[in-house]
Amino acid sequence: MAYILSTLCAWICFIVLIKDAKSNLIFQPAFIVTSGPGVSAFLLGNISGISLTLSSLSPLNSSGRLPPATCSEDLTTDWVLTQDLVDKTTVQLQVRLNRSLILCRNNNDTTADCCPEPLCLLEILRVSACLENTPQASLLIQARIYAQVYPSDPVSENKTVIPNQVFQPLGSCPCDLTSGVCDVRCCCDKDCSPEALKLFVSHCLTGPFGGEVSLLPDYLCHAQTVEKYPDWFPFLCVVSQPDNNPFLGLFYGGDTITPEPRPSFQTPVLSAALPKDNYRQGDPISTTSDQYITIPQNSLIGQCVDHAPVAFLKDFQAQCVTHLLSCPTGPPLQTTLTEMKVQVRDGQRGVVTVDVTDEMAVDLSPFVSGSVVEDLVSLCENVTLALDYKFFWKGNRLTNITLTRTLGNVPSVNVALTSRYSVVFLNGDALSQPISGNPGYQVGRLVIGGVEDTVIYRAPISLWKPVSSGLCDSAEMRPVLFGENSTSGCLLPVSLQNLTQCSQVRETVASLQRALITATHIAKNGNPNFRSLTDWLNITFVELNTSQPVEGGNGTCSGIPSHRHIHIVSIAKQVMGGLPQREIQGVEISDHVSTWKSECGGGDPNPCVGPFVTQLFPVTISITFTDITINTAPPKTRFQINFTEYDCERNDVCWPQLAFPVTRYYTGESYSLSLAKGLTLVFFFIAASVLGKPWKQIRQAWGSASI
Repeated sequence: MAYILSTLCAWICFIVLIKDAKSNLIFQPAFIVTSGPGVSAFLLGNISGISLTLSSLSPLNSSGRLPPATCSEDLTTDWVLTQDLVDKTTVQLQVRLNRSLILCRNNNDTTADCCPEPLCLLEILRVSACLENTPQASLLIQARIYAQVYPSDPVSENKTVIPNQVFQPLGSCPCDLTSGVCDVRCCCDKDCSPEALKLFVSHCLTGPFGGEVSLLPDYLCHAQTVEKYPDWFPFLCVVSQPDNNPFLGLFYGGDTITPEPRPSFQTPVLSAALPKDNYRQGDPISTTSDQYITIPQNSLIGQCVDHAPVAFLKDFQAQCVTHLLSCPTGPPLQTTLTEMKVQVRDGQRGVVTVDVTDEMAVDLSPFVSGSVVEDLVSLCENVTLALDYKFFWKGNRLTNITLTRTLGNVPSVNVALTSRYSVVFLNGDALSQPISGNPGYQVGRLVIGGVEDTVIYRAPISLWKPVSSGLCDSAEMRPVLFGENSTSGCLLPVSLQNLTQCSQVRETVASLQRALITATHIAKNGNPNFRSLTDWLNITFVELNTSQPVEGGNGTCSGIPSHRHIHIVSIAKQVMGGLPQREIQGVEISDHVSTWKSECGGGDPNPCVGPFVTQLFPVTISITFTDITINTAPPKTRFQINFTEYDCERNDVCWPQLAFPVTRYYTGESYSLSLAKGLTLVFFFIAASVLGKPWKQIRQAWGSASI
């Protein structure tokens, strides 16, 4: 019997759960307050066989309570219910008002559906979700909508002319906020009658907001009184009229001037460039077709401007990110060779043609991100990835323009494309490059490297510049700056399978290090002669010991040239303009080897379980500058060498410093000038002693003793 009762209870509970599952419907949100003609909501749950009905609950019954939900649709309401199936468990519904909300112009207005009062509609609506004429869930909507007010007269398209504040007041009563209505406590409001002003005349708004400035400061001449004035009055007071109030826009009394028409809020249009007899710094560079030569640049807020003029002698670098949804069809991402080879005015009534060199980008990682290239994804061919301009100039004219255009094939969808643009102005001919000092190196300037081929051509000496993940594949390079010691590196993923081929790992690491330094020579000074080897030094490369074993075992490789060190020795030979001129005396590059071993301990044993699971190993490079100082002090005399008690560096008491300004140790000014000043000071000291009171007493005592 107990078994039968338990089974019956289980069936009853199962039936109740099925019934609850069918009625598990909710509106999201369940209550909406709207002031507009349309609302939207969602019905969530088991929507199979569910129908929606709309009914109006206004006015409410006498008790003020909402009537129970029903499934009968109200055909008299002005609201329309629409629904859209989102998925199997979601329905989006929209309720919109099917009438106008225009305010009636007068009581006799016969316009259909106009509102006699500003509060046009105050109504409560109910949306019921019904299953077989049984309400399952309800949505309440309270609508409180005001009528729309339109101007009675035709709208004029004439602009409102704002007077010039310098000559005519703009807002002489700042607290007058409502037109045609008296604002309380605003005593300068012209709409306030004298009777209304009496109500708050003693509580007027003070300060600039109320149309009154603060008390006059003491430095004004007309603010001073006879009873109270400072000691400097009236010699230093300021004469100014009280009407010259900056808060009211009255700066000085003058005739009202009609402002000249100016362009309103419109995009400025670049005017045609005028021919230049010569360029000055900052002037836009123009083409022979009287147009500016433009290159994408970054604005002050970081956004990219596609058509920004290039200014004479203004270098810049810009990066613009574009999210591609399809292949670009126009500049700057899709350019032709004819568009790039423009003719530019040189500044002295001549013409310079841009010399274009195209390069295809093999590695797209610096330019493309955010997409996985698949075989089925179509590619956009010959997309312009970078434009690098070099403008060569001499005096006030351009001598040559070269452009390196980098092209590449990128995916056409779901790609964040970073295009790069640069402009650099170089003085002289095509062999000229930015200098690092004149003549000696200056700290923080680029170290100049080169390779020999008839003449010396520039070649980079770089360090690692890791970005994003820090991997060597995505790492960029940065130049070596003179006098700045630095260490940088990147991470190379190596698997257990790679560590079984040690020679290949060594060659891979060595090639990464060689890519940083392609120069074979280095310039002695910051302004070298590229046609003379006397201004250049050979870079000394220290050879590695090649006696290391070719292969390793158990996931270990030794002799990996993972660290490269650059040692630069410089010397300050002279001082020009207060700056020491440093010259490089020697450069040595050495590689340091290490042993790479796959680490299986710790909490990550995966590198030793799978032969193709990678582990990150560091590849580093460092640079050290050694500055050899030259002792420019005068040599010690034989007296100073033999008698050490007069040596200031060996004794606490330094007698030569007693007359320091007249000695050669003082280098603040020339020796002759300091000596003249010292002798003049001694002369005045002796004169004061002779003519002073103590000497007079000595003479009197001497005279009385002689008598």
